[in-house]
Amino acid sequence: MAVIEADRVTKRFDKITALYDVSLAVDNGNFFGLFGPNGAGKTTLVKILTGQLLPSSGKALVDGVDVIKNPMEVKRRIGIVPEVESPPSYLTSHEYLYFVCRVRNVKNIESKIEHWLKFFEMEDAESKICRDLSKGARQKLMLASAFIHEPDIFFLDEPFINLDPIYQKKAKDYMVECAGKGKTIFMCSHLLDIAEKLCDRVAIINGGMIIKSGSLDEVRGEEKDLESAFLKIMTDRRK
Repeated sequence: MAVIEADRVTKRFDKITALYDVSLAVDNGNFFGLFGPNGAGKTTLVKILTGQLLPSSGKALVDGVDVIKNPMEVKRRIGIVPEVESPPSYLTSHEYLYFVCRVRNVKNIESKIEHWLKFFEMEDAESKICRDLSKGARQKLMLASAFIHEPDIFFLDEPFINLDPIYQKKAKDYMVECAGKGKTIFMCSHLLDIAEKLCDRVAIINGGMIIKSGSLDEVRGEEKDLESAFLKIMTDRRK
């Protein structure tokens, strides 16, 4: 059963069409990867699916909820990691996670905050204001804010950016654990080698259009890995 659906979603910014008739479906429990070059439309699609941006036409459903008609309900049901780490600069790490928990109606707030600060080894950053954190620490904080309320659906836009290999592995392991429990993950990433180990279904977007989608084997085709398949598909598109 599809829990994320886009039906002929188009988005225009003045004379520029960022998405053109994009249709896709992600089933419950899928670890889904969306890939494409810079400017292909990945982030625009994620913003539409998460209720941050209205499409010019088409429709989208997340967990059966119409994203256009009820974006707040969609946001309530999901966890989001945006493309750029952006915790409020004037809050401490603890204050930001506390704010997220209050908005999300999380119970046992202090124990949840303690767990995620410990998970990402950020105990020493608990009282630091976010503007003084490194890029890696801010990214870990954004991941913690997406995970802390334990949603059934995650939208992760470049979740591994600025993370060193240790924390990439910790994040990957947690995502795999979530997928194993039947949660759904929609991920955009440029790290195709990591994505290939995580995703069971993928789609490639270019010029605002989905140009290939399916299982990993279907998208890889005769190529040895996802990166080779991606490069071949993009090269063929330019011919």
